[in-house]
Amino acid sequence: MNTVGEIYRFIDEIAPFHTAMDFDNVGLLVGDEKQAVDRALVALDITPAVVEEASACGAQLIVSHHPVIFTPLRRLTAGSPPFLLAQKGISAICAHTNLDLAAGGVNTCLGEALGLKQLSLLTEYQGSGLAETMAGELDQTLSPRAFAAYVKQRLGCEGLFYVEGRLPVQRVGLCSGAGGGLMPGPEAGIQAFVTGEAKHHELLQAEAAGITLVAAGHYDTEAVAVSPLAARLAQEFPSVAFQAAKTMRRPARYL
Repeated sequence: MNTVGEIYRFIDEIAPFHTAMDFDNVGLLVGDEKQAVDRALVALDITPAVVEEASACGAQLIVSHHPVIFTPLRRLTAGSPPFLLAQKGISAICAHTNLDLAAGGVNTCLGEALGLKQLSLLTEYQGSGLAETMAGELDQTLSPRAFAAYVKQRLGCEGLFYVEGRLPVQRVGLCSGAGGGLMPGPEAGIQAFVTGEAKHHELLQAEAAGITLVAAGHYDTEAVAVSPLAARLAQEFPSVAFQAAKTMRRPARYL
């Protein structure tokens, strides 16, 4: 039977934990690396509902994108996800910005979900050679409005907002999650940029640059990586039943 430590080491091979951004908290955050695993959930977030799902199906491990412990804990109270994990004996491995930057990671999965071809590095993270943003080509040129509708359909968003650029869209830049501030200028050769979140001043910058900026939601631009990661882990560890958490959900609703 495989162990938490073996699964941790494989994730470290495909998305090295040391490549995570300085502010991040990644790795084995709850549990025991010697714990045996025959069932595991993969999720975007470790919420109480996801922990209960893992417990109900007999999973010994949850692999998540967002860290279940992000800032230093000042208290550990009943009902909180870290408390529930410890109470139920479930380990948690969290791969956050290291998985964003990795080849085949979250940004790659977003590009594939959007149907982009010739995906490649657009901008790198601090000279590391790792893709902070990526870019790819659409099969057909779309108007800015049609492109925004295309993103909504491909990602299954309940809603999104966008800045309408000046040019038809063929080459698309992207960054999953909160990537509005990472949008390059028009000199990068993109006509559109897709991310999860964008601040007001970033929308104004996109408008001034004439780039179609689509903010499709943090959840929707990152949840696309959960099933591919579960499949990749299942292939590496055939004796472990990996599955995407069914209780994952958007924390926000749209009117």
